[in-house]
Amino acid sequence: MGAKYKAVEISAPGIFRLVERSVVSPGAGQVRIRVDVCGVCHSDAGTVEAQLPGIVYPRVPGHEAIGRIEEIGPGVTTWSVGQRVGVGFFGGEDGTCETCRRGDTVYCQNPIITGVTTDGGYAEEMIAETRALVQIPDDLKSEDAAPLVCAGITTFNALRNAGRAGDTVAIQGIGGLGHLGVQYARKMGFRTVAIGFGPDKEHLAPKLGAHIYIDAKSEDVGAALQKLGGADVILATAPSGSAIGSLIPGLAVRGKLVVVGVSGDAIPVNGVPLIFGGRSVIGSLTGRAIETQDTLDFSVLTDVRPMIETLPLSRAEEAYKRMMSGDARFRVVLTMT
Repeated sequence: MGAKYKAVEISAPGIFRLVERSVVSPGAGQVRIRVDVCGVCHSDAGTVEAQLPGIVYPRVPGHEAIGRIEEIGPGVTTWSVGQRVGVGFFGGEDGTCETCRRGDTVYCQNPIITGVTTDGGYAEEMIAETRALVQIPDDLKSEDAAPLVCAGITTFNALRNAGRAGDTVAIQGIGGLGHLGVQYARKMGFRTVAIGFGPDKEHLAPKLGAHIYIDAKSEDVGAALQKLGGADVILATAPSGSAIGSLIPGLAVRGKLVVVGVSGDAIPVNGVPLIFGGRSVIGSLTGRAIETQDTLDFSVLTDVRPMIETLPLSRAEEAYKRMMSGDARFRVVLTMT
């Protein structure tokens, strides 16, 4: 085709390079997307820092990509050129492993992972599988949609699958995941408790929709939650195993601690409160494309939006470091123009 596009690739762990690549046509069941924006996510560390096994370099990271279809591959009938679409963390399933055969495709044992097993959205162009696409609602800006196809679906799915309207639901951490989790919890009809790590986030909690704020630095979170009757669901978003483990005493009988924040240290678990209260600790991993579509539609319906900063593609390394350091408030989105 002859045309070129800019991309930021990881040439080796920790090494960012802005390069030009040749545009290629999509294969069967694929589309080529002209990327408008791409969110920067903590999970990008899997590629940037080789935290996930089997990564082949160079690799373009990024799994919060929003753009318009420029070309469709052979056999594509349900998508068309010009549609504004998004691609999240899961870029497709194999359809043949036992998990897929049982219909639980988000836990496919041989998945396509955007920006990990295939090149992602830190680029002006990308190839995506049509089975991974979502349509972006007209009322949603691309910059706002980008974090929702990862951080959004992660918190949205975890909450709606674990809780029922009227439940007491606590969100641990008001950061990139947590600030969305608080909004979704309130909009879903939960009694929403925000758990922060100091007084600096207390003013933000009610603005996001929290009924109650607990400062984990100044009080015992488990005891504070038990004063409220215990939490039916606690969504753990902060990447600290010790902090996550300390939440278990705050669960109500039959309560669930749902972990979506990946911690580098182990989560300490005492079996006594689990056994004698029927409590559980479970993990939750994003969702299927149709569930991401639900997330976007619900976000438009209930006016849930991420708090974002934007930087140009050329400053991708800076954006990544800002996100990893925790300085970003709360998501960073790369723009291609």
